[in-house]
Amino acid sequence: MHSDRLLLGPGPSNPYPEAVEALSRPVLGHLDPEFLALVADTAQRLRTVFGTRNRLTLPVSGTGSAGMEACLASLLEPGELAIVGVNGYFGERLCEVARRVGARVQAVHAPWGRPLDPEALLDAQSRAPSARLVAVVHAETSTGVRNQIAPLAALRDTDTLLLLDTVTSLGGIPVEVDSWGVDACYSATQKCLGAPSGVAPVTVSDRAVRRIRDRERPVCSFYQDLSLLDAYYQGDPPRYHHTASSTLISSVHAGLGRLLEEGLPAVWERHARVGERLQAALPEHGFEVFAEPGHRLPQLTAARLPAGVVDAEARKVLREHFGIEVGAGLGPLTGTGWRIGLMGHNAQNRAVTTLLSALPSLL
Repeated sequence: MHSDRLLLGPGPSNPYPEAVEALSRPVLGHLDPEFLALVADTAQRLRTVFGTRNRLTLPVSGTGSAGMEACLASLLEPGELAIVGVNGYFGERLCEVARRVGARVQAVHAPWGRPLDPEALLDAQSRAPSARLVAVVHAETSTGVRNQIAPLAALRDTDTLLLLDTVTSLGGIPVEVDSWGVDACYSATQKCLGAPSGVAPVTVSDRAVRRIRDRERPVCSFYQDLSLLDAYYQGDPPRYHHTASSTLISSVHAGLGRLLEEGLPAVWERHARVGERLQAALPEHGFEVFAEPGHRLPQLTAARLPAGVVDAEARKVLREHFGIEVGAGLGPLTGTGWRIGLMGHNAQNRAVTTLLSALPSLL
C-alpha cells in the first residue's frame, strides 16, 4: 500500500498535477535534440521566475545543495575569502561548503529568528574589499525568516560577487536577480516551484561567468563545474558531461508552466494569503511563531510548540492518523518546534484548513 501524504514540511511539497503528469512522458537521451530543446525552454522559464536575463541559467542535476556546491565550487578558489550571512542552519551550511572548497570564511551573524543586517554585510566587505563573494540565504528555511537583499546591490560597484540562496523563496515570494545585482543564484524544485526534488535551478551573471573563465585552478568538482554544465546544455555543439534526467526536466518544465500560467504576482499573493492565515491561527492553538513580525516568510513558518506537546509523538500522530507531514525544528527549535510549509501546490486554503482541523486532536 502506498502512502499519500499532505506534505506540509519544509520540503518536499506536493507537486502540481501537471508536474506529476509529466513524469510519465517517454524518456529521452541526454543528448537528444528534443531533450536539449526542452532544457533550453526550461531555462527560459527559469529566467522569468528568477527575474533575470542571464544567459547561463541552467537546471543543474541534484537537489538545492547541489546548486549551492556548484556555485561555491565554481566561484571560489582555495585561500579566497567568502563573507557569509548566518542567521540559521542554511547560512551555516554555506560556511561549511565554502570551507570544503578551500575558501576562508568570515561569518556575519544575526540571532536565529531575526533578519541579517545588510549594512553589516556591506561593512564586512568594505573592510575586506578583496573578498571573492558575499553569500546570503534569502529565505532561511530553519527559522522562517526573510532576509533583505535589495540593499546588497551596492556590491555590484565592487569586485565582490553576490551569491544568493533562493531554495525556499523562488516561486513563493519575489526574487529579482538582476535588479538586486545578484551574480549567482541557486534554488530547488521541490518547494515553491511545485515539482519533484532532484533539480537545482542556477543562474549566473556575465561577470561571474568571467570569474569562472579566469580561474587560476580548475574547479575542484568535475560534476558541479558550471562551465562544463554550460558547455553540455548550451554548447554549440553540446558537449557530453553527464546523463541528465529528461524525466525530471520534463516535470520541472511542466511545473514552471503551471506557475507562469497563473502569473507570478498571483502566485506570490496566494502564498502570502495562506501564510498569513496560518500564522494568525497558530497562537490560538498555543503555538508561538518564531520569526519576528515584518520578516516572516509566508511559505515557511517556524513555530514553538505549546507546552506539554511532545514533538516526535505529535508529528507521528499527525502523519499516521491524518496523513499530514510537518517538519521538525532545527537549532534552538530542536525538539520544541515545527516548521510548516505552504509551498507551491500546497499554498492553498484547503491545506491550512486541513492542518488546523487536525491540531485539536493533538493538543
